[in-house]
Amino acid sequence: MAPDYTILDASDPYLAVTFKQRDVIVGRNVFDVFPRADQNDWKVFSDSLEHVRQHGTPHTMPRIRYDMQRTAEQGGGLEERYWETTNYPQLDAQGNVQAILLKTTDVTEQHLVEQQAQAMQRDLLESQERSKFILEALPVMVWTTRPDGSSDYFNQRWLTFTGRTMAQEVEFGWLEGVHPDDRDAANTAWRLAYESGEAYQTEYRLRCADGDYRWVLARGIPRRDAQGQVSMWVGCSVDIHDQKALVVELLQANEEQAALSDQAYQAFQLAQSQRETFYNLFQQAPALVAIVRGPQYVFEFANPRYHELFATDDITGHAVLDIVPEAAEQGFIALLDHVYQTGEPFYGKEMRLQLHRRASGQIESRYFDFVYQAFRENGAIVGIFSFAFDVTELVEARQQLRAFAASPQSPSAS
Repeated sequence: MAPDYTILDASDPYLAVTFKQRDVIVGRNVFDVFPRADQNDWKVFSDSLEHVRQHGTPHTMPRIRYDMQRTAEQGGGLEERYWETTNYPQLDAQGNVQAILLKTTDVTEQHLVEQQAQAMQRDLLESQERSKFILEALPVMVWTTRPDGSSDYFNQRWLTFTGRTMAQEVEFGWLEGVHPDDRDAANTAWRLAYESGEAYQTEYRLRCADGDYRWVLARGIPRRDAQGQVSMWVGCSVDIHDQKALVVELLQANEEQAALSDQAYQAFQLAQSQRETFYNLFQQAPALVAIVRGPQYVFEFANPRYHELFATDDITGHAVLDIVPEAAEQGFIALLDHVYQTGEPFYGKEMRLQLHRRASGQIESRYFDFVYQAFRENGAIVGIFSFAFDVTELVEARQQLRAFAASPQSPSAS
């Protein structure tokens, strides 16, 4: 183009990508051919041309967006386009600008691919951050290992429980915290599991940060690749010390109350299974796991135990009050509001929820140990993570034990 921005000529490829005819644009001002109005980044192009005209030096523009107007034969409308352009001055012997040569490259396809890749990377990072948050928020001790059984990760709850560092626990360092009387059995059970590829479950005493030992239930399952080979193990360990103590108390209470003791032991076994969970096993977890989003607490995820509790397959996409309207009058919505507004987690212990079974018209009481914890995106609270254990049978067993202890027939009462 001339220094006054009159177009002198254009190459065939240039005409093709801009949907222009040579005889239509030659002799016209570039700003008439490519109007400024309603176009992205147009000023970048204008400033670059002015730089070349004033300074007589080449100028490479940053990538800009300028959409092309399709002809009627091509369907009309604007087509999104991105460009990389270098503007070169054509100088005479005295160094005056005689013309400006525009070398323009259509990089639309490259730009869109890069945008898609960036979006995918952001989604991946967000997914990783969310997974890490949930793993660290779970009220159980989560761990992962390599296919050969050597540990490579423990969540913060494990490290807090043991009072040891990640470096001390990885590989097979975790065995140092197992009670000496249980260590060989725990090691053998784990070796048999990772060598056979079968699910792993055992109990042992684990040293706490204060030096005491507490019973834990450990369970792990293998993750397999498309060829069926084990690629990693994921597992969790749950503190069951109090439950085991309760079972011992029940078994020793009175030989005449064998039936009550058996019921308590079954309740203990159920409590164990309810705590065998971790993030990658949500769908198989024996606990109630759910994620609700927004101030209306719309279910984004609910595992099968949640569906079973409320006797419905239609939970996701519905608000909590749609599924269990009685939660408001029983104070659970207020608890959710407090966590959502303050970010402070709430830990519930054997809290009673009265469920209205609409199919039968009956009111059913259930007891839960649970935690409500806010989760964030970009620093803002957007929902609540819920993790609960149904401890109804354990509570009822304890109530029966107390009733028995207080009864005239009880040895303690006599």
